[in-house]
Order: sequence, then C-alpha cells, then structure tokens
Amino acid sequence: MQLLAGTIAIAFYLASIALQVRSLRAQGNRRAMLGCGFVAVTSHVISALAVLHAPGGWHFGLVEISTLISAVISALVLASSLRKPLDSLFLALFPLAIFSILASLAVNSRFPPTQLDGGSASHVLLSILAYSVITIAALQALLLAYQNNRLKHHHPGGLLSKLPPLQDMEALLFELLWAGQILLSAAIAAGFLFFENIWGIDGVIHKTFFSLIAWCVFAVLLWGRSRLGWRGLTAIRFTLSGFALLILGFYGSKFALEYLIG
Repeated sequence: MQLLAGTIAIAFYLASIALQVRSLRAQGNRRAMLGCGFVAVTSHVISALAVLHAPGGWHFGLVEISTLISAVISALVLASSLRKPLDSLFLALFPLAIFSILASLAVNSRFPPTQLDGGSASHVLLSILAYSVITIAALQALLLAYQNNRLKHHHPGGLLSKLPPLQDMEALLFELLWAGQILLSAAIAAGFLFFENIWGIDGVIHKTFFSLIAWCVFAVLLWGRSRLGWRGLTAIRFTLSGFALLILGFYGSKFALEYLIG
C-alpha cells in the first residue's frame, strides 16, 4: 500500500507540476492541474500514514514525520487555493513533496514505535498543523520578496504577471501568520498540559526553547502590523526568522536524537 500510494502520488504531482508550468507560458487548464493535485495529495496522505503506522504504535522519525508534514502542507495549500491565490506555491511545494515521498520509501526510522494517548496526539496534530501553516507563510514571504524585488527593478512579466497585487499578497501572508500563531500557541499549551515531566523527554528542552522564541518573533510581527503598520521587507524578515527558529528547534532536535546521539 505504501509503495503503490507513493508511486501514484509522485506521478500525479509531476502531472500537476507540468500543467502549472504550462499555465505560466499560456492559458492552462487549472481544473486539470487541481484535479491532479487532489489525487496526488490524497495518495500522499495514504502513503505517509502507512509509513508512520506500526503494529506497536507510530514511527516519528525525521523522514517519516517530514513526509506527513509535506502532505499536510500540500493538502492545505490545495484546499485554500480554491478561494485564495495560492497556485504559485505549487511549483515549490510539489517537488518537495515528491522528495519527501522518495525519502520515506528509501529510509526507515531508527526510533521504536511510540504510543499516543488523546492528549499527546492532540499536541502532535496541532504541532504538525502549526509547522505546516507557518511553512506556507514562509513560502508566501519568499514570493513576496521576489515580487518586491521585481517591482523595485521594473522587471514585469514572467511569474510576476501571474501573481496577485502586492497588497493582496501581504494580506494573505498575515492571514497565514495569524492562523499559524494560533495553532502554534495551542500546540505549545497542549505540550505543557498533556505531557508529564515534559522537560525530561529527550529533545524537548531544545525544541520548546526555539518554539517559544519563534512564537515571540511572530507575536512582535503581528503586533507591529496591527499597531505600527509593518509591511514589506520587515514582514518578510520577521516571517523567515521565525520560520528558521522553528526549523532549527524541530528538525535540529530530531536530527541530533536520531543520527548523532541515538
């Protein structure tokens, strides 16, 4: 099931990418592109769950959790693109999704299976959603930086002509940041509420420390947007800084535990 679902996902991701590239050059078939994306994401989720699930619990190794996060990100962007201008993110997300599937099929976790009760499962789910939404916000910030640069140097055309107006792009960025901050707050709170002896769990101090700093970075940015009207490069820099802190905390701790310490 894992191999079949992963293969189907890769094939339809590639088809969706091809249709997206075609739409950049001419009037493409958006419905076909989204349809291929839907099949790809559905198959990707099935493959990711098959990778994570084990008879004794769930594998939360670096590769396994990465393919699940990648599937969630792709699913969120695909669903949101039905009402928001997010099509341009597919060209960055879908190749990463393909890479995550290939890695999950080739690499096995070194971690023993983990049992999850309701509380710990809620923390894991909220964390995955928070990381996914903030990753989308970071990609949106990169697109915004590209758009700013092209407009500043008077280089219209290409991808720029396919992007929404700058104000709409900034508004979408802050919508994503608000959603990500709410989910991150809930994930941090769930960790403190549902894990006993949380500071005694390997890697938690490192991950929680960087998550809290990232939370503060996003909180300052959202406050600055609300009170001082921050936008443009300031918003981009804060977003990417907070995202980098989350990545350092989450992936840094997992990499160290799985490949350096373990």
